[in-house]
Amino acid sequence: MNTFTLISLTFASLIGCVSSNALAVDETPNAIPGGSFVNVDQAKAAHAKGVLFIDARVAAEYADKHIKGAASIPFKEQFPKVSKTGPEDKFDLAKLPADKNKDMVFYCNGSPCWKGYKAAAAAIKAGYKKVQWFRDGLPAWLEKGLPAE
Repeated sequence: MNTFTLISLTFASLIGCVSSNALAVDETPNAIPGGSFVNVDQAKAAHAKGVLFIDARVAAEYADKHIKGAASIPFKEQFPKVSKTGPEDKFDLAKLPADKNKDMVFYCNGSPCWKGYKAAAAAIKAGYKKVQWFRDGLPAWLEKGLPAE
């Protein structure tokens, strides 16, 4: 193998490593400290009881399709698709109900999406007592054929 080929292979290998790290996504957990984790069946039951659903995705995603009756309160994240939060994160807590004992279910685009988790965590930190996080979010909801608009 000549030097040029060896250098080319080394460079290609380095580019591959950098690319795979750039695409890394943190896996969302199956729990949320201070709140409750809900699966699609539990979310369906909560929806049937009239629990408030909070869609933490961007407004355009909400406008495209969302769980029927959900409120749009986007979580703007500085570090998308990873658990890390930053000083540029934005979530309008003033749009949440004044009653800190109000049941709420937070969601986004399923397990690779952290917006629902981060929004739920912000609500918990702000003193909300009945926060539920629907990790599998809109994709699981739609897969079950549940009401969306």
